[in-house]
Formats: sequence, C-alpha cells, structure tokens
Amino acid sequence: MEIFSTNALSQCIREAVRAELQEHFKTGDSQPLESEKLLSKQELAAELGVSLVTLTDWMKKGLPYLRLHKRVYFKKSEVLNAMQQTIKD
Repeated sequence: MEIFSTNALSQCIREAVRAELQEHFKTGDSQPLESEKLLSKQELAAELGVSLVTLTDWMKKGLPYLRLHKRVYFKKSEVLNAMQQTIKD
C-alpha cells in the first residue's frame, strides 16, 4: 500500500533539501531572503535567458556555484555580484 506517490515524495524531499541549503548558506547581512534563494541550473538559465550550455561555460570561467553531490545550485546574489564584477573589469 502506497501512502505517497514516488513523485510526491521526491518533490517533498527536494523542497526540504532546498530549504535546508538556503538556511545553511545564509549570510549574516540583512539582504532580503529572495536574493539568497538557491537556484538550480535550469532555474538560473531561465532567469538569465541563456542556455544550459552557456551557463556551464560560465561556470568553467568562474561563475560561483555550490555542488551538493551531483547537483549544482547557485546563490542568486553571488551570481549577480560576479556578473557585475565582470562588467566592471
């Protein structure tokens, strides 16, 4: 007898892990929580309007990211700061 579907359980686990990662990687400053949201590669690529290939290339060139096992996450504020630094240089 199945209480949760595999997909529902998987989604719950993903949301719980994302929430824990956000809490763990928060900085002590008073930036809004939204700027500290962790984004997946797909989410960041969609938000920036670039392909996953382009995003991967940027990662190789120094775009900051966090790795949790095989998954990659981005701190939005760090990505924006890195992009601003690149523009200034």
